[in-house]
Amino acid sequence: MKNKLIAPSLLSADFGNLQRDIEMLNESQADWLHVDVMDGRFVPNISFGFPVMKTVQAHAKKFVDVHLMIVEPEKYVDEFINMGADLVSVHLEACTHLHRVINQIQDKGAKAGVVLNPATPVILLEDIIKEVDLVLIMSVNPGFGGQKFIENTYKKVKETKDMILDNNSTALIQVDGGVNLDNASKLFDAGADVLVAGNAVFASENPAKTIELLKL
Repeated sequence: MKNKLIAPSLLSADFGNLQRDIEMLNESQADWLHVDVMDGRFVPNISFGFPVMKTVQAHAKKFVDVHLMIVEPEKYVDEFINMGADLVSVHLEACTHLHRVINQIQDKGAKAGVVLNPATPVILLEDIIKEVDLVLIMSVNPGFGGQKFIENTYKKVKETKDMILDNNSTALIQVDGGVNLDNASKLFDAGADVLVAGNAVFASENPAKTIELLKL
């Protein structure tokens, strides 16, 4: 049975009521909680770090998926894992020694993901695909929520799925950016296992119901 996992992005949550929103996700059909960390250097924006992660750790009852959009992620991955990250994803474009960072994450007891920006070709994953637990395909350019979905993502997901199968890899495929009720089923059909949804969930009138519909 194919995975149809939904990982709502806390970047779109109400920061004044973060505990409330996390508790709503705990009670919903959400599978993972997605935490976007931005440093203002790798991407042109700054988002939350360790103080917010403490709130996530205190209240989240589900799998916590941390996406590091930062330079030199190797300096910070241990602390994120210490603070409850079950999976840490790092950008291929941000890691000079990608294998080393993937091993660092896994040696610390978490699952490790590698992220590709929209303009980064899937072929660059060939030497790492057997090592990683997840491949995150960005379907917008990272740094801001609410961007328009890039249509080439479907092709990229299929290419990634083919590479995973060809290499007997167990990696899951995650898609992040512009995911909504119009494209979710097409992404699952293309081979995605996990969809990150921010605005689609938190801007809807009934976030829990929207999560349910995204899984259909």
